[in-house]
Order: sequence, then structure tokens, then C-alpha cells
Amino acid sequence: MSKIIAEGVTIRYADRSGIGEVTAVQDVSFSVAEGEFVCLVGPSGCGKTSLLRAVAGLQPISGGRLHLQRSDEKRPATAMVFQGAAVFPWLTVLENVSYGLRTRGIPYAQQLAIAREWIARVKLERFAEAYPHQLSGGMQQRVGLARAFAYNAEVLLMDEPFGALDAQTRLILQDTLLELWQASGSTVIFVTHSIDEALTLADRLLVMSARPGHILSDERVEIPRPREAVALRSDPHYGALFGKVWALLREQVA
Repeated sequence: MSKIIAEGVTIRYADRSGIGEVTAVQDVSFSVAEGEFVCLVGPSGCGKTSLLRAVAGLQPISGGRLHLQRSDEKRPATAMVFQGAAVFPWLTVLENVSYGLRTRGIPYAQQLAIAREWIARVKLERFAEAYPHQLSGGMQQRVGLARAFAYNAEVLLMDEPFGALDAQTRLILQDTLLELWQASGSTVIFVTHSIDEALTLADRLLVMSARPGHILSDERVEIPRPREAVALRSDPHYGALFGKVWALLREQVA
């Protein structure tokens, strides 16, 4: 079943310089199945984040149709993980992870039980009472992941959540994210500049053009799961698909 359907979506906004209207995304159509992990990959400024925000209901579309098929009205429709570690500095790890549950009116004892479960899944049990300033950047992003999964939304939207991290931490968190996703069964749209990251995580890659962004190619990643971020680089399909996607993007990036 299609969870998300985009048909001819166009997104325009006023240019701040006063030049006029800018088209960020033009005539984009795709669908995402229930429980699927899809990566949007493309050059800077191609409208990936605009499209993600539109799915979240944070960005109006100028044309076309964008539909999220709800399967459980008791659950939130979407949750979002941002590029920076968007944690509340005045709250502990436990309070940060349970924050979304509190806004949903979940009973307090249940909030704590759910939050502690996801904190354990991201291996931060020892830091449940710590504040963000006491954590590394990678640990703060683990808090963001735990909070998003604990919120239990139908669709998880991720905007380059590992982009600011060092290479080693990024690899570890890619493996962590795959474990969390496989445990939750959530539908995920993940924005990234990195072909490598997209191939590590996704069931499918939607390859976008330079602005105005449109879909150049829809590529299925035929690499068996479970995956491990380093080990999969020896898979022959990985190398072949990396080369194909880079060939599509090279001219767009230039």
C-alpha cells in the first residue's frame, strides 16, 4: 500500500532578494510504500528539504497533489529529525525523549517506560539524566533519533541528520538508524547529499536534478538486509549502483 503519494508537485516561493518567484521543485511525482525507506539524493539547492517539509505539512505546495495515507488516526502523522541536534538544552536526555509523548497526552508512567526503551536502543542508558551540554554531537543526535522513534509517528522524515558529524560517528549512527527502523517498521524519507549514505540505508533512491528539482531516476537498492555500513561496500551491486547514480548527478552538481 502506498503511504505517501506525490503527483506533479511544484513548490515556489518568493526570492528574498526581490528578483521574483523561485521554483524550488517542479512536477515531482513519486510514491512511498508502507514501511519503506526512501532516500532523496541530489545536489545542493535542488529542493530536497522543501519537498520533505511539504510532506510534513510545513511547506505549502504551489501545484500538484501530495497525500499521506493514514492507517492509524491515534498516531501522529509525521515526525522530523533535523540536520542539527534539535534537543532542548534545559531538559535531560530522558525528558527530551519523552517530550513528544507528553504532548500526545500519554500517561506519565508510560512516557517514562517508552522513553527508557528507546534510550536503551540508542545505548544511552547511562546518560538518561544528563543534559545535552554533557553529550557529544553524536550522542545528541542519538537523543534526536530516540525521541523521533519514541513519538511513534506513521512517517519519519529526516533532513541530513548525520551531515554535521565526523565520518566514524556517521557510520556508527547509520547502523544505529537501520536497527531502530527495522525494530519500528516506520515509513522513512531521508534527505542526503551522500550517495554512499543513501545506498547504505535505502530501499530506493529518488535521484533529483539541480533546481528546479525534479526526479531524474528512481533506483531500487537490491542489497540484502540486514546491512552493515562498512561490510556492504564489498557488495558488487553497491559499486555498480554508486557509479550509475554518480553518473546521473555529476552534471547536475557541476
